[in-house]
Amino acid sequence: MDASLVPADTSEDVRRRGAELPRQVAVLPVGSFEQHGPYLPLATDTLVACAVAREIAAAYPVHLLPPVTIGCSHEHADWPGTVSISSVTLHAMVGDIASSLRRSGVEALVVVNGHGGNYVLGNVVQESSARGERMALFPAAEDWEAARQRAGVATSLLSDMHAGEIETSILLHAHPESVRPGYETADFLADDRRHLLSLGMSAYTDSGVIGRPSLGSAEKGKELLASLADSFGTYFSFLTADPTGDPTADPAADPTAGERPGRP
Repeated sequence: MDASLVPADTSEDVRRRGAELPRQVAVLPVGSFEQHGPYLPLATDTLVACAVAREIAAAYPVHLLPPVTIGCSHEHADWPGTVSISSVTLHAMVGDIASSLRRSGVEALVVVNGHGGNYVLGNVVQESSARGERMALFPAAEDWEAARQRAGVATSLLSDMHAGEIETSILLHAHPESVRPGYETADFLADDRRHLLSLGMSAYTDSGVIGRPSLGSAEKGKELLASLADSFGTYFSFLTADPTGDPTADPAADPTAGERPGRP
């Protein structure tokens, strides 16, 4: 695995970071290992999740965790190289990680999801929150839409389903060495995918691509990540809110909270 995807923190780094906050926050990238057409790597979703998580960690005092690199990619099983785990396994993995973090004093967890097929992550967060635990799933569709508009991404979120403009742009910015020739001529759209869960991706695309990767650029990738880091501010505020209920200690009550602490 690329060493840049594995945090180099020591225990003392974790002890010091965010020590003044009412709650400490960890960020867990979750990706997949699945086909992304002939020009993006199988690890694309993991690379994207890690790029988003690194951008967050550069802007906020959070603990960056190593990624979960295999997710629920059953709809891509017709392509060589795709590997999946069950939703039950992914649910248990994230739940165990959150429990372990709480035992070591990190009470809040943000799951940065890079693969749309990891539906179960929403249930993990929903169930944890109902138990009174601090957990969030990021980015939401609204965060992606704001990022799409800010970056000038032309393809809608519906059309930009897989290996399209957004993913290609982020990798062109964060990992340009991983993008192979061919994305410039690989555009393919299939907006009506109502039977995807029953029939899989191969019912809608021969190449594995659904989107317009030809419109991708490193500049768009940079702006997408910057926008997502800005959007994270509200998540950071409610996750670190003072457990005593003192509004003066709540980052959400601070008008400077959106200025992305930690970013020069």
